[in-house]
Amino acid sequence: MEQLIKDTTAYKIFSGDIKSGKVSHAYMLHFQDAKNMRAVLKLFAAEFFRADKFSPLGQRILNENYPDLRIYPKEDKKFNADAAAEIVEDSAMRPVEGLKKLYLLSGFEQATALVQNKLLKTLEEPLEGIHFILGACSLAPVLDTVKSRVKILEIPPFTENQIFSALERKGANPLNAAAAKSANGVLGVAENMVGGGWFKQLKEAAEEICSTSDVGEIGAVASKHGDIKYKEELLAEMQRLYFTALTEGDGAAKGFGKPALVYALEKINGAVAEVKLNAYFQSLLYDFMLSVIEFDRRSKQSL
Repeated sequence: MEQLIKDTTAYKIFSGDIKSGKVSHAYMLHFQDAKNMRAVLKLFAAEFFRADKFSPLGQRILNENYPDLRIYPKEDKKFNADAAAEIVEDSAMRPVEGLKKLYLLSGFEQATALVQNKLLKTLEEPLEGIHFILGACSLAPVLDTVKSRVKILEIPPFTENQIFSALERKGANPLNAAAAKSANGVLGVAENMVGGGWFKQLKEAAEEICSTSDVGEIGAVASKHGDIKYKEELLAEMQRLYFTALTEGDGAAKGFGKPALVYALEKINGAVAEVKLNAYFQSLLYDFMLSVIEFDRRSKQSL
């Protein structure tokens, strides 16, 4: 992952700022990978302090035991009012070992408007040598007043090939290619897919659902997969299979005509909304397959 990040425009801009001595007092790193956000922020921190990861300083940064680097919130916690208050108080104090101090704020999109407002003055007018990098998986929940006080660095989704190569470097796995296709450009999602046996089950379920074209079989298929744990992920994989069939004429759903494939893609958006409303999933799958099969039959008869 390290090389993936260092090749991004965001990292190069940040590195250029550091090397030129024109570092901003606050940055906002927009990176959609919640799983790897903390690790990526620490890569930026190492560059901020000009520390090689193999050096003693680099190791202290990566192990989170360097006093001039403060990381919030604690592992598996949300960024809350207590963390904001602690940052405001702590940032009024000078660095301990060097001439500058860096705060990494991970998961900033989870902070409420009240919490974000607590940090406005601190972000806008920090003491000399005090700097911030705010990591957010989405910019939508971030207040405009916060955005106006930071320099935004954008890491866009990675390509399928980039994710596949990153997975292969960690270890060959027959699921790497499928995970790279299904992760929507987010490495952490692909890593979770490969690391859990659930993705193999999900992939097989999506293939069976998308390939079912006989009305007499849909009851058994819906019953078989109706209690799957990762419902939204299953729908996303089905969407990918229908899209592949539509654009490439290949894959599990290739037996359906193009009108039915377009129809299926539209129906999935509605299915995702129903899942969020806790719809009975077995019934949802049954109705979905039935409607796609019947639409395909009607569209082919009209030709």
